[in-house]
Amino acid sequence: MSDAARITRLEEILAHQAKTIDELSDQLAEQWKVVEQTRAKLDRLTERFLSLEEQSLEAPPITRPPHY
Repeated sequence: MSDAARITRLEEILAHQAKTIDELSDQLAEQWKVVEQTRAKLDRLTERFLSLEEQSLEAPPITRPPHY
């Protein structure tokens, strides 16, 4: 194989790898967005759960039943 053919083949491989790296980078960025959205939802659900748990632990007021 000639030097020119080898260089051409290496350039083809390099171009393919660069394209693959760009695609993977885009996918990673998209997945990171999903992770951040999921984390934000989890934080909101955790706050809501803790708030509801607090409310359920409060003792209900002591009142007389209506028939007394």
